[in-house]
Amino acid sequence: MAMSAPAAKTSFDGTWSVVVVTEQGDCDRAYRYPIRIKNDGSLENAGSTSFDISGKVASDGKLIVRLSYGGKSATGQGRLSGAGGEGRWSGGSCAGVWTAERRS
Repeated sequence: MAMSAPAAKTSFDGTWSVVVVTEQGDCDRAYRYPIRIKNDGSLENAGSTSFDISGKVASDGKLIVRLSYGGKSATGQGRLSGAGGEGRWSGGSCAGVWTAERRS
């Protein structure tokens, strides 16, 4: 009976703090989300605030994400590198930038 190998750990696994800043539209000016990147590159909520997140981080750090909170949703894309990252997001009539910082 063959056993499957465990998922390979990527250099981005762990907890990240992501700050989302609005540049266009009447959405909240800024908000911070705690996010965990799992061994397979998938994303999950790492905090106590109720929000839904889905997406994936590739081995080269590129990511695409969808986040929903308070009846609104947005999509984002960008790149992680080392202990940080940045990108752009949009949703509804709003758009802006995001930055990420590794916490663990």
